[in-house]
Amino acid sequence: MAMPTDKAVQAVPQELQNALEIASARHKHLCPRQVLGARCALAAAEILELDVPRADKRLLVIVETDGCFVDGVEAVTGVSVGGRTLRVEDYGKIAATFVDVKTDRALRVAPKLDVRDRARHYAPEQTRRYFAMLHGYQRMPDAELLSFEWVKMAQPIMEIVSRASARAKCERCGEEIINEREVIEDDRSLCLTCAGRGYYRVRS
Repeated sequence: MAMPTDKAVQAVPQELQNALEIASARHKHLCPRQVLGARCALAAAEILELDVPRADKRLLVIVETDGCFVDGVEAVTGVSVGGRTLRVEDYGKIAATFVDVKTDRALRVAPKLDVRDRARHYAPEQTRRYFAMLHGYQRMPDAELLSFEWVKMAQPIMEIVSRASARAKCERCGEEIINEREVIEDDRSLCLTCAGRGYYRVRS
């Protein structure tokens, strides 16, 4: 692979710098995964032709891990769990799907598999791999850093977003269920836990 030019090595867009300042303030430091989150979000917003950060609910982001990567995504897009515009599906993958709720277009973005090795070519002044990734990820062109897939959501967007006023009652435990997350089994409304799909089991 040809080495990047000095101009490419030095170029870090101002909008990326701004986002990284926001993301790093949450950790009191900046790490490579924050950079990846910010880069994924900026690229997705450009392709989807959406202005970011957003103050509305048009953009829904589903991240496939928790941690620093998510901070980078949030800093660029303005999405949040509290605003119900950010969902965490923990697959243990550094990836996110950006959904334009208005058009149903969904773009999954992830770093390419060999970016750790390629990053050093964009930060030749860095001798430690960690810092080569930290700086290289900021400088690499999107085409070198990221992979893109147009995807179709397994569940309709309106079912994912749901209605804020939707409420049901689990007919087994009696707890309230919001956002249409109940399931129907044997003509009974059950919460996911009582239906055997929960993340915990009650100790006997």
